[in-house]
Amino acid sequence: MRGRAIRVCMHSRVGVAVLLLAGFVPWSAEAAPKPQGAGFAPRDGSSTPPAPAPDPVTMGVRDARLAALLAESWEASLVASPLFATSVGDHRFDDRLDDHSAAARSRFGRLQAGWLDRASRLTALSGEDAVHRAVLVRQLRDEAAVEEACRFAEWSVSARGNAFTFVADLGREEPLTDGVQARALISRFRAVPGWVRDDIANLRIGLANGRVSNRGSVEKVITMLDTEFAAPAETAALLAVTREPLAALPPADASAFRAEITTLVSGPIRRALQEYREFLKVELLPRARKEGEEGLSALPGGGACYAARARQETTTERSPAELHRIGLESLDAIHAEMREIGGRLFGTTDLAAILTRLRTDTALHFDTREAVVASAEASLARARAAIPRFFSPLPKAECVVKAIPDHEAPYTTIAYYWPAAPDGSAPGVYFVNSWEPATRTRFDAEVLAWHEAIPGHHLQIALANEAGELPRFRRIASFSVFVEGWALYAERLADEMGLYSGDLDRLGMLGFDSWRASRLVVDTGIHELAWSRSDAEGFLLENTPLAANNITNEVDRYITWPGQALAYKAGQIELLRMRRAAEAELGPRFELPGFHDAVLGGGALPLDLVEARVKAWTATRR
Repeated sequence: MRGRAIRVCMHSRVGVAVLLLAGFVPWSAEAAPKPQGAGFAPRDGSSTPPAPAPDPVTMGVRDARLAALLAESWEASLVASPLFATSVGDHRFDDRLDDHSAAARSRFGRLQAGWLDRASRLTALSGEDAVHRAVLVRQLRDEAAVEEACRFAEWSVSARGNAFTFVADLGREEPLTDGVQARALISRFRAVPGWVRDDIANLRIGLANGRVSNRGSVEKVITMLDTEFAAPAETAALLAVTREPLAALPPADASAFRAEITTLVSGPIRRALQEYREFLKVELLPRARKEGEEGLSALPGGGACYAARARQETTTERSPAELHRIGLESLDAIHAEMREIGGRLFGTTDLAAILTRLRTDTALHFDTREAVVASAEASLARARAAIPRFFSPLPKAECVVKAIPDHEAPYTTIAYYWPAAPDGSAPGVYFVNSWEPATRTRFDAEVLAWHEAIPGHHLQIALANEAGELPRFRRIASFSVFVEGWALYAERLADEMGLYSGDLDRLGMLGFDSWRASRLVVDTGIHELAWSRSDAEGFLLENTPLAANNITNEVDRYITWPGQALAYKAGQIELLRMRRAAEAELGPRFELPGFHDAVLGGGALPLDLVEARVKAWTATRR
């Protein structure tokens, strides 16, 4: 899963640091509180004014010192990253882009250090306040360690994170509902050339210090830019916002908006992106890391960077070597299950034959883009109907299916989830990749829906956002090991829920599980053991049913987003262990909706804090 924040985080320390509160993805949050009108009498005729609504930023916080720190850090984060502010429903800064210059990143780093110092010195906290503090300290400490060791803004370039995709997605989060929003978006487009040139300046700092992206990623971004420059206005990704209906605007205003955006894109924005393309081609590409040097181990201080990322993504102290071993052991168990089902379905227990059949049998593939989307919609509908028996409470936010936009689809993974708009104006979106449908397999369409939507990401994120008395940073927190671990747990849970249509779809579930276990092996292989791209692609080909085009994009992802792939299997393993422990202790008193509420009710948390919640729930049931 992912969204705009992934792109921001690899370009900007401010982006990373601000979005640490959201954990690299733009989780939905409550809309900013609306100002209350003055001078209105209560409806009941009394003279007592209504009690002020609780501040969602500090909701549920009892300690005044902690509340002050959370309020200050939240406000400073919104000011530093207007894009983050928009993503959480605060529209005061919709006319601005983030300042991700080196000076701004340094300033924000100093602010973070001050918040961490203050949070570390808070004592005598109890109950949920102690949890709030622990979460804040973990986020700030991990982010500081990653920034110091990695400095992604100074070298990371990928098909998932670059100046072109950043601009192409401006205005994608929310529909334009009035002229104020339209003017604000125009202002953001006006700021794009400066943002792009700051991006170039950041990458030049990296070059001067021996840090540079890998050659394959740089080449892909150049290709993306060349494709965009050659595209007619009717299909140009940078003009996508002008092709929206804009029904909320008067016709004259809509026409003026389209004309202004078109002028900016065809003039100053295009010139800035051409400068960016020239920089990539002339300065960056000749010094980019070559085959066999894709991993962090090829960068100065790469080992320290990877260790910091592994701690951040798993919230544990497990070493890359240990995670590599766990991946291999998990694969052995998953492959045994695949052989059992393969024997029933295909008449063979040979793993290579099973994988080849899944990968090459055209009858198991989609034939149209519409069929890909229709399958996702049908799966989502079945899951929506089944969840009341397994979860309480249920999420209020709706989830819909959309195809990944064409400018992005050839270069990205098979699907991702985009959370609901903070004010409820837009549902959560399960984006599915329908590009080249003949390469998209039917047997894993169901498990993909369970992972990305219900009972996976959508259910978990919506429940976190709709939770009770949690301060806003807790509602939108996203420790990857929790978020992705839950979604992988949900894939197996879906079988208990009776959602899979048959053995072929269960084999798809196991194929996905083999993919996530392989991630532990491949990610550590690339960044710790200096595997080449060919090594990584070969391992995935031998151990998973992923199609070749998906394998290429997946390896790109591991190369350019180091450590994130570790979260999935690490989180699933721990959640399953917690459930087994609770079942063993409670016996017949164990009930699944209660366990799920214990896991999900506190929002996304580090694994040790999730386990504390589960143990507390177990004690009450006992």
